[in-house]
Amino acid sequence: MLVAGASVSLLAPIAAQASDVVNLEEINSYSRSTNNQSSRLDSKTFINEVSEDLAILKGRVDGLEVKQNEIEAGGFSDTTVLDGKAIFDIGSVDTDDDTYTGKTQFMYTYTMNLNTSFTGDDNLYTRIKTGNHSSWSKTKSVYNTYLSSGNGNGDTLKVDKLWYTTPVGDTNHTVTFGPKIENYYMHATTPSIYEPVLKAFTLGGNAAGYGASTSPGAGWAYTADNGFAVSSNITSKNPVLTDEAKQSWATQIGYTKSNYSVSALVNMKYNGWTDSYFMTTDGKARSGDGNSTNYALRAWWRPIDSSTAVPSISVGYDTSETDASSNSNTTAYFVGLNWTDVINADDKIGLAFGQPQKVEGETVDPFLYEIYYKYKVNDSVSITPTIFGGTSKNSSDAEADMTGYLLQTTFKF
Repeated sequence: MLVAGASVSLLAPIAAQASDVVNLEEINSYSRSTNNQSSRLDSKTFINEVSEDLAILKGRVDGLEVKQNEIEAGGFSDTTVLDGKAIFDIGSVDTDDDTYTGKTQFMYTYTMNLNTSFTGDDNLYTRIKTGNHSSWSKTKSVYNTYLSSGNGNGDTLKVDKLWYTTPVGDTNHTVTFGPKIENYYMHATTPSIYEPVLKAFTLGGNAAGYGASTSPGAGWAYTADNGFAVSSNITSKNPVLTDEAKQSWATQIGYTKSNYSVSALVNMKYNGWTDSYFMTTDGKARSGDGNSTNYALRAWWRPIDSSTAVPSISVGYDTSETDASSNSNTTAYFVGLNWTDVINADDKIGLAFGQPQKVEGETVDPFLYEIYYKYKVNDSVSITPTIFGGTSKNSSDAEADMTGYLLQTTFKF
């Protein structure tokens, strides 16, 4: 198309020149004024001029073809799709013990997602990410203030996720493997449809059952046409699959229809593998041999008409057991509600609350919540003011309250 457009634009002035040259009246005037002209015009005169113009045109077309080839050589494959987003976060947190009080921060996260298919059914996924979050926005602290958008790469662009998925036999069976992946990316059933601001509220409660860490991993998933699904996967810290390596082996079974889903998961963790996005300090630091058996139940439901006053509902419950002589059992629960199209088209209200994973003997009952309003400026930009907070136990084993304020702006492309 570039060549055709260039050719038309270049032929237009040549056609104009030809019409000026081949003009019968002017030719007659030339013949009538032969007595005053010292040179004669014949057919060769016009042929030579047109030939010169065509030679110039051919040179320009050849140049355009070279530039087009250079552009194509530097572009993506036809089977690679790129999308991404930039998130600006400005906020602060107040705590009873002044751990983060007065530390207002303006932070960002920048993400690029590349999906490449080689057969039409497979997919190579690469996530490139950077950010400058620090302090309360990315710490796995007792207050659970880690943002789901939090990234602490220190302004360094890094490969954050990398894995490959392909069907085996038919499209109902898939296998996934890669050097940078987490268990929940390989599950066959979506555990929650709540859209969180705090990372603690991802996956229906990011506690012992679904808690994960980016590692080498592999998994298998089966999804039946009637909504039944089962999956099993393992991730292992380097060096992988050794007796000393920290490992997480998760198996999930679920059933999903268009407006509801239920699932159950068991996650066996070995050699001290722990997660702490939705946990108290005691809930994370359990004793024993470093092995734990973790169970997670999840369910979600949404109304067929999303614009009604009835919200979508996501719930979760986790329990974990170690072989420790005391404080061996932990529990956690989560409830998340989303309303859409309430005030404006495509807007969203979110409300979530729950109990972070705690041991039986906690001296303080932990609690965490968030509430936000997501206003969609257009298809690519949204603004989300959020308030979050909760109660936990501080370093002195006393009750400590926390309240956070956040304004998040998201740009999608």
